Amino acid sequence: MGDTAMDITLYGRAGCHLCDDLERSIRRIGREIPLTLHVVDIHSDPALLEAYMFTIPVVAINGEQVFASIDSVLTEWELREELEKRVNGTRS
Repeated sequence: MGDTAMDITLYGRAGCHLCDDLERSIRRIGREIPLTLHVVDIHSDPALLEAYMFTIPVVAINGEQVFASIDSVLTEWELREELEKRVNGTRS
């Protein structure tokens, strides 16, 4: 795998157990795949609150929104698979 850390942004809010669970998953993945995690509380910005109020947790990778919790919440396996594709240059 490459040495360049991916930039992961997790949009959520305090008290959101789904957000907390996903943050723990990202941190576990970060032990194996180089990444930098930024956790953003959507209540810190009215535009973020409006955009993500009903879809948190939301994950952006390198500035690109990749996952929003519309129909289901991102699993650790799905995130790991996406990051490994990006690290290996096989993103479709």
